[in-house]
Amino acid sequence: MNAVHSLVTLVKPVENNPVLNISIFLAFVAVTLIIVIRSGRNNKSAADYYTGGRSFTGPQNGFAIAGDYLSAASFLGIVGAIAISGYDGFMYSIGFLVAWLVALLLVAELMRNTGKFTMADVLSFRLKQGPVRVAAATTTLAVCFFYLLAQMAGAGGLVSLLLGINDKLGQSIVVTIVGALMIVYVLVGGMKGTTWVQIVKAFLLILGALAMSIWVLALNGFNLSALLDSAVAVSTSVPGDAILAPGLKYGTNPLDFISLALALVLGTAGLPHVLMRFYTVPTAKEARRSVVWAIWLIGAFYIFTLVLGFGAASLVGADTIEAAPGGVNSAAPLLALALGGPLLLGFISAIAFATILAVVAGITITAATSFAHDIYGSVIKKGKGNADDEVKVARRTVIVIGILAIAGGIGVQGQNIAFLVALAFAVAASANLPTILYSLFWRGFTTRGAVWSMYGGLASAVLLIIFSPVFSGTDTSMFGADVNFAIFPLSNPGIVSIPLGFFLGWLGSVTSTVKESPKLAAEMSVRSLTGHGAEKAVEH
Repeated sequence: MNAVHSLVTLVKPVENNPVLNISIFLAFVAVTLIIVIRSGRNNKSAADYYTGGRSFTGPQNGFAIAGDYLSAASFLGIVGAIAISGYDGFMYSIGFLVAWLVALLLVAELMRNTGKFTMADVLSFRLKQGPVRVAAATTTLAVCFFYLLAQMAGAGGLVSLLLGINDKLGQSIVVTIVGALMIVYVLVGGMKGTTWVQIVKAFLLILGALAMSIWVLALNGFNLSALLDSAVAVSTSVPGDAILAPGLKYGTNPLDFISLALALVLGTAGLPHVLMRFYTVPTAKEARRSVVWAIWLIGAFYIFTLVLGFGAASLVGADTIEAAPGGVNSAAPLLALALGGPLLLGFISAIAFATILAVVAGITITAATSFAHDIYGSVIKKGKGNADDEVKVARRTVIVIGILAIAGGIGVQGQNIAFLVALAFAVAASANLPTILYSLFWRGFTTRGAVWSMYGGLASAVLLIIFSPVFSGTDTSMFGADVNFAIFPLSNPGIVSIPLGFFLGWLGSVTSTVKESPKLAAEMSVRSLTGHGAEKAVEH
C-alpha cells in the first residue's frame, strides 16, 4: 500500500509539468515526420507507394515486422492485463507469440511468393477475380477497422495520462489529433515512410522495454520469484496468490479462454497488414531472413512484458492503474513514472505513442491499398486502369479510413486495447485464414467456397461480437450495464466463428457446380514454393 500511496503522490508532478511531456512527445513526432517526408520523396510508382519498391533487406524488414506486430496492445494492453489479471493476462503474450509461429510455418513465405501487393492477389489467383477480390477487400477493411479502434483507444488514454486530461471531450480531441497525424504519415510517406517509422519504433520500444525490465529486476535483486512475491504482497483486490494462478479473469467461463486462445493463435496468419510486410522485400530468401529477425525481436519483447506487468502490479498496484485516465492501459506508463519519474514517463509514453502511430499507419496503408488495388484497379477498372490513378484512389481512401478510425476510437475509450485487438484477431481468423489455407493447400477449393467462407466468417464474428458482453450488459461494455442486448455469452467469438469459416469454405466448394482450372492450381502451387512470376501474373 505504501508503494501505491507514493505513486499517487508521484502522479501530481506530471499533471503540473506538462511542458516536459509535450516537449518529448513533439520531438518524437517531429523526428518521425522528417523520416516520413524524406522517405516519401522517392514514391514514384504504385510499387513504391504500396510496398516501398521491395527495397528493404531481411533485417530491416524483420525490425519493421516487429514494429508492425508489437502494437499498443502488446505494450500497453498486455502489461496492463498482466498487472490486473496476472497469469491470465500473460496468456495474451503467449497467444500473440505462438500466433506468429503459426503464421510463419503456414502462410508467410507462400503468401510472399504468390502475391504482388495484397492478400487478394493470392486468394483470387486461381479463382474468379471479381467476387473474390471484393470479398477479400471487405474482410481486409473490417479487420483493419477493428485493429485501428484498439490503437486509437490506446492513443487517447496514453496522451490523456501524459497531459492529465480526464474528461471524455479532451480524450476525443486527442484521438482526433492522432488520426490527423496518421493520415499525414500515410499520405506523405507511403509504405516506405511507414516502414522506416516502424523500424525506428521497434528499436526504441524493445530498448525501452529492456531498460525498464532490467530496472524492475534490479529492484528485486534480479530474482523473478522475489518480483512475483512482491506483486502478491501488494495485491489487495484478490486473495492470496490468485494473481499467479490461472482463472482470475477466465475462471468463471473457461470457454471464453479457449475462444480467446483460438483467436490469438490463428489470427495473425489472417492479418492483412502483417502479411503485406512480406511484399516489401525483393526475394523469398530475404523474406525468410526477415522472419528470423522478427521472431527473435518479438519473442524477447513478450518476455519483457511478463516482468513489466508484474513490476506494475508490485510498484504501482492494480487500484491505481484502474483509476488512472487510461485505465488498464496506463500500467506501463505508470510503472515508468514509479521507476524514473516524469522524465522516464515522458520518454516511455513517447515510445508508446510512436508505436501507435507506426501501427496505425501500417494498418491504414494496407486498407487503402486493398481498396485501391483490389476493388478500384482490379474490379472497377478490370486491371486496365492507370497506376497513378490507383495511387490517387488509395490516398483518398486513407482520408476516409482516418475519419472512420477517429469516430470509432472516440467510441471505445476506456476499453482494454489488448482485448480489442483480440477481437480483430478473431475476425481475421474467421474471415481470412480459412480462405488463405484452402487457396494455398486445397486444389478443390472454388470461388463459391472462398466467398462463402469470407463473408460467412466475417458476418458471424461481427454479429457475435455485437450480441456479446463486449457491447452491452456489463460495466465494461461499450454501452454500459444499463443497456443489455447480449445473447451470446462469450466475449470472443472465435470458438464459433473460426470453425464456421472453415466449414463454409468446404461446403461452398463441394456444392459448387463450377470447378476451377487445374492448370492455374498447379501454377499457383509451383509459384507458392518458388516465387517464380510473382511480380507479373496476378491476372488471368
